[in-house]
Amino acid sequence: MDISDHGSKAGARAERASRQAGVLFLMSGLLAVVGIPTSPGPSWVLWSIAAADVVVGVLAFVLPWKRWGPDSTAALAVPGWAVLGLSTWAFGGFATGTGPFFVLLFAWLGLHHRRGVILANAPLAATAYAGALVAAGASAQLVSTTVVLIPIAVSVGLIICGRVQLLEREERWRAALIATLAHDVRSPLTTIQSVLEIVGDEEDLPDGLRPLLAAATRQTSRIAGLASSLLDADRVASGRLRLDLAEFTLADAGNDVLELLGKGDVRVDVDPVLRLCADRMRFVQMLVNLTTNALRHGEPPVVISAATEGSDVRISVRDHGAGVPVEDQPFLFERLRLSDRHPDSVGLGLWIVRILAEAHGGGVSYRTVDPGSEFTIRLPAAPTG
Repeated sequence: MDISDHGSKAGARAERASRQAGVLFLMSGLLAVVGIPTSPGPSWVLWSIAAADVVVGVLAFVLPWKRWGPDSTAALAVPGWAVLGLSTWAFGGFATGTGPFFVLLFAWLGLHHRRGVILANAPLAATAYAGALVAAGASAQLVSTTVVLIPIAVSVGLIICGRVQLLEREERWRAALIATLAHDVRSPLTTIQSVLEIVGDEEDLPDGLRPLLAAATRQTSRIAGLASSLLDADRVASGRLRLDLAEFTLADAGNDVLELLGKGDVRVDVDPVLRLCADRMRFVQMLVNLTTNALRHGEPPVVISAATEGSDVRISVRDHGAGVPVEDQPFLFERLRLSDRHPDSVGLGLWIVRILAEAHGGGVSYRTVDPGSEFTIRLPAAPTG
């Protein structure tokens, strides 16, 4: 099962661009209607402009831009310049009424397109703006403002474009670094785990050594799990995550968690017959992340419970601590956001839980209980019959 998180990155980018453009055009149409009472020209002109805005806005939402790629949405700027030019003319050359929209459209281009696309739109915008002023009989002084407004608007677009490209490069570098570190960590861990297992199989071990070997084995398994989580994050981002779906009981998965953590203050309280259809390794990974988070930031006992709700299974991990501060709750499942507030946290655990739950067609949520915190994973239940 291949998970692409709303398709490829290019498709997702095109979808974001088209939706934002749709909002801009619909907003422009609404403002055209609002401006009808103050328009010096016939009202039918602004009604026509509003209708054109609505049509383009709807097309921005409904056409398959994801299929055509991110650069395809640049075509939406062409009717945008035409509508802005017509609006400028309809207001009798009142340039300050439409000037901000020229800047806004270039800002949108900067958010979603390359520098070449922005520069290619400059003559179209200048023609629409200056041509409308001339057609409306505006003074030469007002027409000359074209050489100020359009370069400023283009500059805004280029500055935004440069910032977006910088952020994208940083994101690619960070993702590559995480993936490389995770991959390089797994190789020596495999060797360490093998050595620990071989030593643990010896019958004449000194007293007290076997528990230490068991603890070391658990910790290497946890590090291996973290490396797998980081690699999964990279696979989700690139649309290459593959889930190995199979049925298993939640009680068995809970015992896996207890074995990995080796904590006596964690209790599994689930119906032994309750089953789930999921990637077992990654499901255990989610529970380990939530349980580790509860042990680190909450207070024992930590209880893993589960219940069915319609066609879903809700698996909860609860601690008995002080709960998550209200100001932190909106950012719980975002990548690297909480690491600034909590220096002892990498800021990836809860985000990885979210992306893995969503990859399974479910989700994760948080609520404050009395006392403590409760994180709940919602996944589709295993089919019956």
